[in-house]
Amino acid sequence: MTEQKTGNKRMSQSAIINHIAESKGINLDDIKVLLEHMCALAAREVQANREFVLPGFGKLVKSERKARMGRNPLTGDTIEIPSKTVLKFRVSKGMKLATFGDPVTQPDYRRPTDEPVTLPDY
Repeated sequence: MTEQKTGNKRMSQSAIINHIAESKGINLDDIKVLLEHMCALAAREVQANREFVLPGFGKLVKSERKARMGRNPLTGDTIEIPSKTVLKFRVSKGMKLATFGDPVTQPDYRRPTDEPVTLPDY
């Protein structure tokens, strides 16, 4: 099994398919069809029910963004930005825990405390 590189480079669709095929011993074409069906199912469910939940991963939510006033960055003129429908992704609590760890044991730099906060050196 080939090892996936981590870092700044994101995994492509073919890299994801190859990784699943190698780690689970499933045919590449079967995995590709499965991913295509999941995407089609997600689109259909969001259109019909305004959301699609993938347990343990998150959910796609269709929401309405209100009209608002904005500024043209080139001219500085005030413009009206029309309302529109957008698609948002909300990460599940389980995925957040798997990615970032337990927030109780991790320092939260947004929370005010009496102690001075020391940030890590990068």
